[in-house]
Amino acid sequence: MTLHLDGNLVLADRILPGRITFDSHIRTIHPVASPPNRYILPGFVDGHVHGGDGADTMDGADAIRKLSRFHMMHGTTTILPTTITAPWQDVMSALHAVSDVRKSGIDKGPRIHGAHLEGPFVSPHKLGAQPPFAIAPSPDRVAEAISTGCVRVVTLAPELDHADTAMRQFAEAGVRVSLGHTTTDYEGTQRAICLVCAAGGTIGATHLFNAMSPIEGRKPGPVTALMCSDVAYAEMIFDTHHVHPASFRLASRLMDSRLLFVTDAMRGTGGADGPSQLGGQDVTISNGTVRLPDGSLAGSILTLDQALRNAVQAGTSLPDAAKLVSTNAARYLGLHDRGALVPELLADFTVLDDSLAVKEVWVNGQRTV
Repeated sequence: MTLHLDGNLVLADRILPGRITFDSHIRTIHPVASPPNRYILPGFVDGHVHGGDGADTMDGADAIRKLSRFHMMHGTTTILPTTITAPWQDVMSALHAVSDVRKSGIDKGPRIHGAHLEGPFVSPHKLGAQPPFAIAPSPDRVAEAISTGCVRVVTLAPELDHADTAMRQFAEAGVRVSLGHTTTDYEGTQRAICLVCAAGGTIGATHLFNAMSPIEGRKPGPVTALMCSDVAYAEMIFDTHHVHPASFRLASRLMDSRLLFVTDAMRGTGGADGPSQLGGQDVTISNGTVRLPDGSLAGSILTLDQALRNAVQAGTSLPDAAKLVSTNAARYLGLHDRGALVPELLADFTVLDDSLAVKEVWVNGQRTV
């Protein structure tokens, strides 16, 4: 059955008052006069999300379904449940749970593209809020993770033992290699970019600016290498706590379509201020932030609809903000069947009112919110 939605269609280069007709895929787009005062965007893509609504990826399949439905309420139609640094068998259990949910799907839920393996292949000297279970990416561990068939992105510190071999293994398996939680410098980052590209892979960065060295005049660091690259993508947690709006504008100007928003959301997202848990660690949610007892940031309580509103507040046009929460992530992940309002792409939509609040969500041509 063919359906249609009327509204202000947020296209790549403009906002078109129009009608979109669809079944499981978009069929036609054309202008109409005086559509309802709402915005229709491509469904959001979150490539880095630990939890929400009290649930965490590490808790297993039921929790993955719960957190995924929560983020769908905020416009996310494609999601990558994300692990945290933990004992290896716990990480593998979480990956198998993601694989099981991906195979079975979520009734009236978002698409589970696969898992983001964030940890344990990170630097013990740049853990941030990751628990202290970092290990080297040995060839056997990398092969075991790949064998689950669900890892789509891996966060990896390129200075670790076995990192060169691991980056090649992941790249050759089609896994996006995301540099993060790293002490590496500008030169080390450039080298990793070249190594992954030479292996036919796609290179990215985990939460740009966070858990990596800052930009200095004589020490440009990994951020400079990533922003000046022609091929590297980068995630950003734009809750305005992890990244200042001016730093966002700088990265956006330099990286353009290679910059994408993620939430890095933890289990307390959507709940009240107060105590919570992250990877077995006590954290406190207060005034839009999550902090460890020492006061350092520990994940986020961000949702992608709020990230989009933050970008617009920072001066980004709505079409460009839509790219940050949808189009750019889809391209990074190689999902060429979604991420834009274009005929023949999947009918995944997020409908916003004139205050940019989520009013409807559609997945595969079916309304889910």
